Amino acid sequence: MSRVALVTGGSRGIGAAISKTLKDAGYTVAATYAGNDEKAAAFTAETGIKTYKWNVGSYDESAAGLAQVEADLGPIDIVVANAGITRDAPFHKMTREQWQEVIDTNLTGVFNTVHPIWPGMRERKFGRIVVISSINGQKGQFGQVNYAATKAGDLGIVKSLAQEGARFGITANAICPGYIATEMVMAVPEKVREAIIGQIPTGRLGEPEEIARCVKFLVEDDAGFVNGSTISANGGQFFV
Repeated sequence: MSRVALVTGGSRGIGAAISKTLKDAGYTVAATYAGNDEKAAAFTAETGIKTYKWNVGSYDESAAGLAQVEADLGPIDIVVANAGITRDAPFHKMTREQWQEVIDTNLTGVFNTVHPIWPGMRERKFGRIVVISSINGQKGQFGQVNYAATKAGDLGIVKSLAQEGARFGITANAICPGYIATEMVMAVPEKVREAIIGQIPTGRLGEPEEIARCVKFLVEDDAGFVNGSTISANGGQFFV
């Protein structure tokens, strides 16, 4: 039986590329989404990947959703915590609601996704956790105090889980994408995109599939000695 992989936010953008890549590699994939039923249905029709709707910011919804995935597909051995949102504003204009919404999804959402299935991974002596952080969690970004804080916090989660899970055969790693050619980035004005590309030494945006290939490497059985690491996939834009 193939291993079961869960990809949160897995029906669009980088998440969709990850879901497809893992399916093509032989994993049984479940993809979550938050609200766009039409696009999720189209994704399932196109790929055959089952989609599940819940809010990762809610522990109860996450626990129930994860239980349903395991009932349908089997124990979850791989988690790719990709779901994320932005609510950008300069700090002096940022509202408490903008702060909390991003914290709930991008940071607490990782806890809510991993915590309910952590005991099963420990018991089975295997697990692969990959958290999709961001270049802006490494260097910060104007107008993204909330987003940068969550993505930096995700790196702390990974480093801590790596230490706790290692003796149980569980690894936890992070990927920090730079600017990727997703719908969100391609929707910004062309002049803004050109300015962004001007800061990237490779002279182009990344492709979602490039992030997906990083994930594929990290979740393999043979990647057990890579633990607590951060892969910076940003075209040379920022070094740690």
